[in-house]
Amino acid sequence: MKNDLNYAVELIRKADGILITAGAGMSVDSGLPDFRSVGGFWNTYPMFKEHNISFEDIATPLAYKHNQELAYWFYGHRLVQYRNTIPHEGYQILKRWAGAKSHGYFVFTSNVDGHFQKAGFDDSHVYEVHGTLDRLQCVNNCRGLS
Repeated sequence: MKNDLNYAVELIRKADGILITAGAGMSVDSGLPDFRSVGGFWNTYPMFKEHNISFEDIATPLAYKHNQELAYWFYGHRLVQYRNTIPHEGYQILKRWAGAKSHGYFVFTSNVDGHFQKAGFDDSHVYEVHGTLDRLQCVNNCRGLS
């Protein structure tokens, strides 16, 4: 295993650019919940377990149609939680490595917490495949509304 680790270190050291891919585990290390692990969602939101509401039930645009107040509460709570959580030191380590590369970096993440940007990564170099809670958009066409 030590040889594998040394090989990985050497590849990173020699690379002229870096692609960072990250999922929920990156956020969990900062203290944020993992909604996909067994019981993770219901451990964080026990009131949903009482009503048999799964993460998939509430984390959908249809939730705003069927239970608007609950959907706004859920996303509002998560937004506050994400904004109040400080990204762990691993983000800074990745930022240092990425910043040292002549061709820079790109981040591809399934996280919606905005922690890469919060840690100083350039937003134009971060793709959040599931979107982000920092940007809201209308479900229906809302152009012209003020």
